[in-house]
Amino acid sequence: MTRPLLFALYLIAIFLQAGAYGLTFLLPRLFDSFGANEKVVGSMLFATTIATLVTVYFSGHLSDLFGRLRTLSGACLAISLSLFLFGLIDRVGIGLVLASLLMGFGWGLTYSLGPIVLSRLVTMADRVRYFTLLSAFNMAGFGLSPVLASVLEGAGYSVRFAFHLTAALCIISAVLFYLLDHPIKAHAISPRPEAPSRITRQALAGVIKSRSLLPIAMICLGASVFAGMINFQTVFADARGLNYANFFLVYTATVVFFRLILARFKGGDNPYRTIAVLLCAMGVSVVLFIFSSTSVPLYLMVAVLFGIGYGVSYPILVTVAANDAREELNAQTLQLFALTYFIGIFGFPLIAGWMIVEIGSRPLLILIALLAFTEATMAVRRSLS
Repeated sequence: MTRPLLFALYLIAIFLQAGAYGLTFLLPRLFDSFGANEKVVGSMLFATTIATLVTVYFSGHLSDLFGRLRTLSGACLAISLSLFLFGLIDRVGIGLVLASLLMGFGWGLTYSLGPIVLSRLVTMADRVRYFTLLSAFNMAGFGLSPVLASVLEGAGYSVRFAFHLTAALCIISAVLFYLLDHPIKAHAISPRPEAPSRITRQALAGVIKSRSLLPIAMICLGASVFAGMINFQTVFADARGLNYANFFLVYTATVVFFRLILARFKGGDNPYRTIAVLLCAMGVSVVLFIFSSTSVPLYLMVAVLFGIGYGVSYPILVTVAANDAREELNAQTLQLFALTYFIGIFGFPLIAGWMIVEIGSRPLLILIALLAFTEATMAVRRSLS
Protein backbone atom coordinates (compact mmCIF):
# COMPACT_ATOMS: atom_id res chain seq x y z
CA MET A 1 0.00 0.00 0.00
CA THR A 2 1.36 3.44 -0.92
CA ARG A 3 1.71 6.18 1.71
CA PRO A 4 -0.88 8.48 0.03
CA LEU A 5 -3.45 5.67 -0.02
CA LEU A 6 -2.59 4.79 3.59
CA PHE A 7 -3.16 8.38 4.75
CA ALA A 8 -6.37 8.63 2.74
CA LEU A 9 -7.87 5.46 4.22
CA TYR A 10 -6.79 6.43 7.74
CA LEU A 11 -8.41 9.86 7.46
CA ILE A 12 -11.58 8.33 5.99
CA ALA A 13 -11.76 5.99 8.97
CA ILE A 14 -11.34 8.99 11.30
CA PHE A 15 -14.12 10.86 9.46
CA LEU A 16 -16.60 7.98 9.56
CA GLN A 17 -16.35 7.43 13.31
CA ALA A 18 -16.25 11.16 14.14
CA GLY A 19 -19.90 11.51 13.20
CA ALA A 20 -20.76 9.69 16.41
CA TYR A 21 -19.64 12.60 18.54
CA GLY A 22 -21.57 15.01 16.33
CA LEU A 23 -24.77 13.16 17.17
CA THR A 24 -24.28 13.87 20.88
CA PHE A 25 -25.23 17.45 19.91
CA LEU A 26 -28.69 16.07 19.15
CA LEU A 27 -29.17 14.31 22.48
CA PRO A 28 -31.35 17.17 23.82
CA ARG A 29 -33.69 16.69 20.85
CA LEU A 30 -33.61 12.88 21.15
CA PHE A 31 -34.23 12.93 24.91
CA ASP A 32 -37.05 15.46 24.51
CA SER A 33 -38.88 12.87 22.39
CA PHE A 34 -39.42 10.77 25.52
CA GLY A 35 -39.83 13.58 28.04
CA ALA A 36 -36.27 13.96 29.39
CA ASN A 37 -34.80 17.46 29.82
CA GLU A 38 -31.33 19.01 29.59
CA LYS A 39 -30.47 17.87 33.13
CA VAL A 40 -30.77 14.26 31.99
CA VAL A 41 -28.61 15.02 28.95
CA GLY A 42 -25.96 16.50 31.24
CA SER A 43 -26.17 13.50 33.57
CA MET A 44 -25.72 11.00 30.73
CA LEU A 45 -22.76 12.97 29.36
CA PHE A 46 -21.29 13.01 32.86
CA ALA A 47 -21.46 9.19 32.82
CA THR A 48 -19.69 9.39 29.47
CA THR A 49 -17.06 11.61 31.10
CA ILE A 50 -16.31 9.05 33.79
CA ALA A 51 -15.96 6.26 31.24
CA THR A 52 -13.82 8.46 29.02
CA LEU A 53 -11.41 9.51 31.75
CA VAL A 54 -10.89 5.94 32.95
CA THR A 55 -10.47 4.74 29.36
CA VAL A 56 -7.97 7.44 28.39
CA TYR A 57 -5.88 6.64 31.44
CA PHE A 58 -5.76 2.95 30.49
CA SER A 59 -5.69 3.47 26.71
CA GLY A 60 -1.92 3.01 26.68
CA HIS A 61 -2.27 -0.27 28.55
CA LEU A 62 -4.83 -1.55 26.05
CA SER A 63 -2.83 -0.43 23.01
CA ASP A 64 0.33 -2.01 24.42
CA LEU A 65 -1.61 -5.25 24.83
CA PHE A 66 -3.59 -5.40 21.57
CA GLY A 67 -1.81 -2.91 19.31
CA ARG A 68 -2.97 0.62 18.55
CA LEU A 69 -4.92 -0.09 15.36
CA ARG A 70 -6.70 -3.14 16.75
CA THR A 71 -7.62 -1.11 19.83
CA LEU A 72 -9.00 1.63 17.59
CA SER A 73 -11.03 -0.98 15.72
CA GLY A 74 -12.56 -2.28 18.94
CA ALA A 75 -13.31 1.28 20.05
CA CYS A 76 -15.31 1.92 16.88
CA LEU A 77 -17.39 -1.19 17.52
CA ALA A 78 -18.15 0.08 21.03
CA ILE A 79 -19.23 3.45 19.60
CA SER A 80 -21.43 1.69 17.06
CA LEU A 81 -23.20 -0.26 19.79
CA SER A 82 -23.61 2.94 21.81
CA LEU A 83 -25.31 4.74 18.90
CA PHE A 84 -27.56 1.76 18.24
CA LEU A 85 -28.71 1.82 21.86
CA PHE A 86 -29.28 5.59 21.84
CA GLY A 87 -31.46 5.19 18.75
CA LEU A 88 -33.39 2.29 20.23
CA ILE A 89 -34.13 3.29 23.83
CA ASP A 90 -37.19 5.43 24.58
CA ARG A 91 -36.97 5.98 28.35
CA VAL A 92 -34.49 6.97 31.03
CA GLY A 93 -32.87 3.94 32.61
CA ILE A 94 -29.91 1.59 32.66
CA GLY A 95 -29.93 1.33 28.87
CA LEU A 96 -29.10 5.02 28.48
CA VAL A 97 -26.37 4.74 31.07
CA LEU A 98 -24.86 1.75 29.22
CA ALA A 99 -24.99 3.66 25.92
CA SER A 100 -23.27 6.63 27.57
CA LEU A 101 -20.54 4.45 29.06
CA LEU A 102 -19.89 2.73 25.72
CA MET A 103 -19.63 6.12 24.02
CA GLY A 104 -17.07 7.25 26.60
CA PHE A 105 -15.07 4.05 26.23
CA GLY A 106 -14.99 4.28 22.45
CA TRP A 107 -14.26 7.98 22.19
CA GLY A 108 -11.64 7.85 24.91
CA LEU A 109 -9.68 5.38 22.79
CA THR A 110 -10.21 6.88 19.34
CA TYR A 111 -9.47 10.44 20.35
CA SER A 112 -6.36 9.67 22.40
CA LEU A 113 -4.84 7.05 20.07
CA GLY A 114 -5.65 8.75 16.75
CA PRO A 115 -2.90 11.42 16.97
CA ILE A 116 -0.44 8.92 18.47
CA VAL A 117 -0.80 6.61 15.47
CA LEU A 118 -0.37 9.54 13.11
CA SER A 119 2.73 10.80 14.95
CA ARG A 120 4.55 7.57 14.04
CA LEU A 121 4.03 8.28 10.35
CA VAL A 122 5.28 11.89 10.18
CA THR A 123 8.33 13.86 11.29
CA MET A 124 8.17 16.56 13.95
CA ALA A 125 8.40 19.23 11.24
CA ASP A 126 5.27 17.85 9.55
CA ARG A 127 3.16 17.45 12.69
CA VAL A 128 1.21 20.71 12.37
CA ARG A 129 0.26 19.87 8.79
CA TYR A 130 -0.92 16.33 9.53
CA PHE A 131 -2.48 17.08 12.92
CA THR A 132 -4.42 19.84 11.15
CA LEU A 133 -5.62 17.39 8.49
CA LEU A 134 -6.57 14.92 11.21
CA SER A 135 -8.55 17.55 13.08
CA ALA A 136 -10.17 18.74 9.83
CA PHE A 137 -11.51 15.25 9.09
CA ASN A 138 -12.59 14.90 12.72
CA MET A 139 -14.42 18.21 12.57
CA ALA A 140 -16.05 17.33 9.25
CA GLY A 141 -17.51 14.25 10.91
CA PHE A 142 -18.52 16.22 14.02
CA GLY A 143 -20.30 18.95 12.15
CA LEU A 144 -21.88 17.13 9.22
CA SER A 145 -23.65 14.41 11.20
CA PRO A 146 -26.10 16.91 12.79
CA VAL A 147 -26.69 18.35 9.31
CA LEU A 148 -27.35 14.82 8.02
CA ALA A 149 -29.79 14.28 10.88
CA SER A 150 -31.62 17.50 9.98
CA VAL A 151 -31.85 16.44 6.32
CA LEU A 152 -33.18 13.03 7.34
CA GLU A 153 -35.77 14.64 9.62
CA GLY A 154 -36.81 16.88 6.73
CA ALA A 155 -37.24 13.78 4.57
CA GLY A 156 -39.61 12.26 7.11
CA TYR A 157 -37.20 10.07 9.09
CA SER A 158 -36.85 10.32 12.85
CA VAL A 159 -33.67 11.46 14.57
CA ARG A 160 -33.24 7.85 15.71
CA PHE A 161 -32.56 6.78 12.13
CA ALA A 162 -29.53 9.10 12.05
CA PHE A 163 -28.11 7.30 15.09
CA HIS A 164 -28.56 3.89 13.45
CA LEU A 165 -27.05 5.06 10.14
CA THR A 166 -23.98 6.49 11.90
CA ALA A 167 -23.64 3.25 13.87
CA ALA A 168 -23.24 1.44 10.53
CA LEU A 169 -20.57 3.95 9.42
CA CYS A 170 -18.65 3.27 12.62
CA ILE A 171 -18.53 -0.43 11.76
CA ILE A 172 -16.95 0.47 8.41
CA SER A 173 -14.43 2.58 10.31
CA ALA A 174 -13.63 -0.37 12.59
CA VAL A 175 -12.89 -2.57 9.57
CA LEU A 176 -10.61 0.07 8.04
CA PHE A 177 -8.59 0.52 11.24
CA TYR A 178 -8.15 -3.25 11.55
CA LEU A 179 -6.95 -3.60 7.94
CA LEU A 180 -4.49 -0.69 8.30
CA ASP A 181 -2.57 -2.29 11.18
CA HIS A 182 0.25 -3.82 9.11
CA PRO A 183 0.49 -1.04 6.48
CA ILE A 184 0.95 1.61 9.20
CA LYS A 185 3.68 -0.41 10.88
CA ALA A 186 5.39 -0.83 7.52
CA HIS A 187 5.33 2.92 6.80
CA ALA A 188 6.40 4.11 10.28
CA ILE A 189 9.22 6.68 10.02
CA SER A 190 11.14 4.82 12.72
CA PRO A 191 11.85 1.11 12.26
CA ARG A 192 12.03 0.48 16.02
CA PRO A 193 8.98 -0.99 17.81
CA GLU A 194 6.36 1.33 19.27
CA ALA A 195 7.41 2.91 22.55
CA PRO A 196 5.27 1.98 25.59
CA SER A 197 2.15 4.13 25.72
CA ARG A 198 0.88 3.41 29.21
CA ILE A 199 0.69 6.21 31.76
CA THR A 200 2.80 5.49 34.83
CA ARG A 201 3.55 7.68 37.86
CA GLN A 202 6.98 8.43 36.46
CA ALA A 203 5.55 9.38 33.05
CA LEU A 204 2.85 11.51 34.68
CA ALA A 205 5.44 13.37 36.74
CA GLY A 206 7.52 13.95 33.61
CA VAL A 207 4.58 15.47 31.75
CA ILE A 208 3.59 17.68 34.68
CA LYS A 209 7.12 19.09 34.90
CA SER A 210 7.26 19.86 31.17
CA ARG A 211 6.06 22.93 29.27
CA SER A 212 3.24 20.78 27.90
CA LEU A 213 1.29 21.22 31.14
CA LEU A 214 -0.05 24.64 30.08
CA PRO A 215 -1.64 23.54 26.76
CA ILE A 216 -2.98 20.45 28.56
CA ALA A 217 -4.75 22.76 31.04
CA MET A 218 -5.84 25.20 28.33
CA ILE A 219 -7.55 22.56 26.23
CA CYS A 220 -9.88 21.75 29.14
CA LEU A 221 -11.18 25.33 29.11
CA GLY A 222 -11.46 25.36 25.31
CA ALA A 223 -13.33 22.06 25.32
CA SER A 224 -15.75 23.44 27.92
CA VAL A 225 -16.45 26.44 25.69
CA PHE A 226 -16.94 24.14 22.71
CA ALA A 227 -19.27 21.82 24.63
CA GLY A 228 -21.33 24.67 26.02
CA MET A 229 -21.88 26.24 22.60
CA ILE A 230 -22.25 23.08 20.55
CA ASN A 231 -23.91 20.44 22.72
CA PHE A 232 -26.93 22.64 23.47
CA GLN A 233 -27.05 24.52 20.16
CA THR A 234 -30.35 22.83 19.30
CA VAL A 235 -31.79 24.26 22.52
CA PHE A 236 -30.44 27.76 21.84
CA ALA A 237 -31.67 27.68 18.23
CA ASP A 238 -35.16 26.38 19.05
CA ALA A 239 -35.62 29.08 21.70
CA ARG A 240 -34.82 31.78 19.13
CA GLY A 241 -36.69 30.24 16.21
CA LEU A 242 -33.46 29.51 14.32
CA ASN A 243 -32.39 26.43 12.36
CA TYR A 244 -29.55 24.67 14.18
CA ALA A 245 -28.51 22.94 10.93
CA ASN A 246 -27.44 26.33 9.52
CA PHE A 247 -25.09 26.86 12.44
CA PHE A 248 -23.51 23.41 12.15
CA LEU A 249 -23.15 23.67 8.38
CA VAL A 250 -21.48 27.11 8.45
CA TYR A 251 -19.35 26.23 11.47
CA THR A 252 -18.14 22.97 9.91
CA ALA A 253 -17.44 24.56 6.53
CA THR A 254 -15.45 27.34 8.23
CA VAL A 255 -13.39 24.98 10.34
CA VAL A 256 -12.61 22.55 7.53
CA PHE A 257 -11.80 25.36 5.09
CA PHE A 258 -9.39 27.16 7.39
CA ARG A 259 -7.78 23.97 8.68
CA LEU A 260 -7.06 22.81 5.15
CA ILE A 261 -5.89 26.24 3.97
CA LEU A 262 -3.62 26.62 7.01
CA ALA A 263 -2.44 23.01 7.06
CA ARG A 264 1.19 24.10 6.69
CA PHE A 265 0.87 27.02 9.10
CA LYS A 266 2.85 26.38 12.29
CA GLY A 267 1.55 29.25 14.36
CA GLY A 268 4.22 31.77 13.33
CA ASP A 269 7.25 32.78 15.35
CA ASN A 270 5.13 32.90 18.52
CA PRO A 271 2.44 30.18 18.38
CA TYR A 272 0.92 31.16 21.72
CA ARG A 273 0.34 34.71 20.52
CA THR A 274 -1.48 33.30 17.50
CA ILE A 275 -3.52 31.03 19.77
CA ALA A 276 -4.41 34.01 22.00
CA VAL A 277 -5.75 36.02 19.04
CA LEU A 278 -7.82 33.07 17.84
CA LEU A 279 -9.24 32.43 21.31
CA CYS A 280 -10.23 36.09 21.58
CA ALA A 281 -12.17 35.64 18.33
CA MET A 282 -13.87 32.64 19.92
CA GLY A 283 -14.81 34.72 22.97
CA VAL A 284 -16.15 37.53 20.80
CA SER A 285 -18.34 35.03 18.94
CA VAL A 286 -19.97 33.95 22.21
CA VAL A 287 -20.56 37.57 23.27
CA LEU A 288 -22.09 38.28 19.85
CA PHE A 289 -24.36 35.26 20.26
CA ILE A 290 -25.64 36.60 23.58
CA PHE A 291 -26.93 39.75 21.86
CA SER A 292 -27.77 38.39 18.39
CA SER A 293 -31.34 37.41 19.31
CA THR A 294 -33.25 36.04 16.28
CA SER A 295 -31.01 37.57 13.60
CA VAL A 296 -30.02 34.94 11.05
CA PRO A 297 -27.05 36.91 9.60
CA LEU A 298 -25.60 37.44 13.10
CA TYR A 299 -26.24 33.77 13.90
CA LEU A 300 -24.17 32.76 10.88
CA MET A 301 -21.48 35.29 11.83
CA VAL A 302 -21.28 33.66 15.26
CA ALA A 303 -20.74 30.29 13.54
CA VAL A 304 -17.96 31.72 11.36
CA LEU A 305 -16.11 33.45 14.23
CA PHE A 306 -16.46 30.42 16.49
CA GLY A 307 -15.21 28.18 13.70
CA ILE A 308 -12.14 30.36 13.12
CA GLY A 309 -11.39 30.83 16.81
CA TYR A 310 -11.80 27.31 18.11
CA GLY A 311 -11.25 25.46 14.86
CA VAL A 312 -7.89 26.98 13.97
CA SER A 313 -6.49 27.27 17.50
CA TYR A 314 -7.04 23.60 18.38
CA PRO A 315 -4.53 21.93 15.99
CA ILE A 316 -1.89 24.55 16.89
CA LEU A 317 -2.49 23.87 20.58
CA VAL A 318 -2.17 20.08 20.22
CA THR A 319 1.01 20.58 18.21
CA VAL A 320 2.69 22.80 20.80
CA ALA A 321 1.71 20.27 23.45
CA ALA A 322 3.40 17.49 21.46
CA ASN A 323 6.46 19.57 20.56
CA ASP A 324 6.96 20.73 24.17
CA ALA A 325 6.90 17.12 25.36
CA ARG A 326 9.95 14.92 25.80
CA GLU A 327 10.09 12.54 22.85
CA GLU A 328 9.87 9.42 25.03
CA LEU A 329 6.74 10.86 26.70
CA ASN A 330 5.01 11.99 23.52
CA ALA A 331 2.32 9.29 23.68
CA GLN A 332 1.59 9.96 27.35
CA THR A 333 1.46 13.72 26.76
CA LEU A 334 -1.09 13.33 23.99
CA GLN A 335 -3.15 10.96 26.15
CA LEU A 336 -3.22 13.49 29.01
CA PHE A 337 -4.11 16.19 26.50
CA ALA A 338 -7.07 14.04 25.44
CA LEU A 339 -7.92 13.38 29.10
CA THR A 340 -8.34 17.05 29.99
CA TYR A 341 -10.11 17.67 26.68
CA PHE A 342 -12.74 15.12 27.59
CA ILE A 343 -13.16 16.57 31.07
CA GLY A 344 -14.36 19.71 29.33
CA ILE A 345 -16.22 18.08 26.44
CA PHE A 346 -18.30 15.62 28.46
CA GLY A 347 -18.04 17.12 31.95
CA PHE A 348 -19.10 20.71 31.28
CA PRO A 349 -22.53 19.73 29.84
CA LEU A 350 -23.49 18.59 33.37
CA ILE A 351 -23.06 22.20 34.53
CA ALA A 352 -24.54 23.62 31.33
CA GLY A 353 -27.65 21.43 31.46
CA TRP A 354 -28.29 22.41 35.07
CA MET A 355 -27.85 26.11 34.29
CA ILE A 356 -30.26 26.00 31.32
CA VAL A 357 -33.01 24.37 33.39
CA GLU A 358 -32.50 26.32 36.62
CA ILE A 359 -31.31 29.82 35.65
CA GLY A 360 -31.55 30.06 31.86
CA SER A 361 -29.35 30.18 28.77
CA ARG A 362 -28.00 33.73 29.06
CA PRO A 363 -26.03 33.15 32.32
CA LEU A 364 -24.60 30.00 30.72
CA LEU A 365 -23.43 31.94 27.67
CA ILE A 366 -21.84 34.59 29.91
CA LEU A 367 -19.93 31.84 31.75
CA ILE A 368 -18.82 30.35 28.41
CA ALA A 369 -17.51 33.74 27.26
CA LEU A 370 -15.55 34.16 30.52
CA LEU A 371 -13.95 30.72 30.04
CA ALA A 372 -12.93 31.64 26.48
CA PHE A 373 -11.23 34.87 27.55
CA THR A 374 -9.56 33.10 30.49
CA GLU A 375 -7.98 30.61 28.10
CA ALA A 376 -6.88 33.49 25.85
CA THR A 377 -5.24 35.17 28.85
CA MET A 378 -3.28 32.00 29.61
CA ALA A 379 -2.01 31.96 26.03
CA VAL A 380 -0.97 35.64 26.27
CA ARG A 381 1.03 34.98 29.44
CA ARG A 382 2.91 32.08 27.84
CA SER A 383 3.57 34.17 24.71
CA LEU A 384 5.34 36.78 26.85
CA SER A 385 7.48 34.32 28.80
